[in-house]
Amino acid sequence: MENSLLFTPAKIGPLTLRNRTIRSAAFESMCENNSPTQMLEDYHVSVARGGIGMTTLAYASVTRNGLSFKRQLWLREEIVPGLRRITDAIHREGAAASIQIGHCGNMSKKSVAGRLPVSASGGLNIYSPTFVRGMRTAEIEEVARAFGHAVRLAREAGFDAVEVHAGHGYLLSQFLSPYTNHRKDMYGGSLENRMRFMKMAMNEVMEAAGSDMAVLVKTNMRDGFRGGIEMDEGLEIAKELERCGAHALVLSGGFVSRAPMYVMRGQMPVRTLTYYMDIPWLKIGVKLAGRMMIPTVPFRECYFLEDALHFRRELKLPLVYVGGVVSRANIETVLSSGFEFVQMGRALVAQPDFVNRMREHDGDRECSSGCEHKNYCIGRMYTIDMKCHKHVPDLPAKLRRELERMP
Repeated sequence: MENSLLFTPAKIGPLTLRNRTIRSAAFESMCENNSPTQMLEDYHVSVARGGIGMTTLAYASVTRNGLSFKRQLWLREEIVPGLRRITDAIHREGAAASIQIGHCGNMSKKSVAGRLPVSASGGLNIYSPTFVRGMRTAEIEEVARAFGHAVRLAREAGFDAVEVHAGHGYLLSQFLSPYTNHRKDMYGGSLENRMRFMKMAMNEVMEAAGSDMAVLVKTNMRDGFRGGIEMDEGLEIAKELERCGAHALVLSGGFVSRAPMYVMRGQMPVRTLTYYMDIPWLKIGVKLAGRMMIPTVPFRECYFLEDALHFRRELKLPLVYVGGVVSRANIETVLSSGFEFVQMGRALVAQPDFVNRMREHDGDRECSSGCEHKNYCIGRMYTIDMKCHKHVPDLPAKLRRELERMP
């Protein structure tokens, strides 16, 4: 396609990607005992072989007490060799490898994390559901250091980049958002105070990253509901991350414990979600109140683009667009709007070789990943691996009917 940036190399800090595409840090749910598996390797290798510029392993907790799921990564010394096998395999396919690091905060689960969930403030997280304890100052400092340690482990495991998760209502986001931060000390109140923990973590990350690792940060432009972060504070947070030395920002939005579909858009297939649940009382609760707990937010292609353009005008560092990118036309629109990279999640679950297909059909703006945004993959991933319904030949009839009825 004439004058297209898509297949041109570009830099994120010290790292050069072969093209402008990144596999977003969408939770794979492909680990066992919080450790990498052959399934996790096979999926990321398939995406790398499919032409992606960089693929991102998702949702790796920097500490055990930041875990939500048994099938989630916990970045620790004993799994470094297993991760190294994955990064070596990704590199052999010509792609770069990144890992998202974070802490689930009030979304962690005691049965996996080993202790009562912590957050900026105490209370009850109805979404999990669980009681939550506010973090002590010493704990905040300890977790900030854990972010730096995670980066050092990532380097040892062969990763080219890390993506710090500061959005979506996880721990860093819980400190940033007035919805979850009710502290009266130096970490609460003003935005400057609410950003303090984030800045501490970023200082540790940037020091550990040194001059040879790229650092991306996923940040909310807005939380997606009244009482959360709005665009003005989202932009100030982004500018602070730029001052902290981040090499690129991934612009997102939404809050998993309050506005989950603002992140993903569309409708949650509740029957699918409950079908795969293995906790009987939770299954019953979601069946009864799922539509109220997880309200639909209409899907449209490039649904974050309007907000992201405002950030593009105000920021100088490279920006990664994510949200509703399913076709070559979407990607060209994003890149021509001044964004250096585009992230895709569900599109690459539907079609891991989507990037190569676009290259093979260069000039065809209608080339699509085939993702229908039915969100079956999301409903399934909390219990078993993330997979598109199109790749499940034995899909139960009642789930197939639910998906067929969805717009």
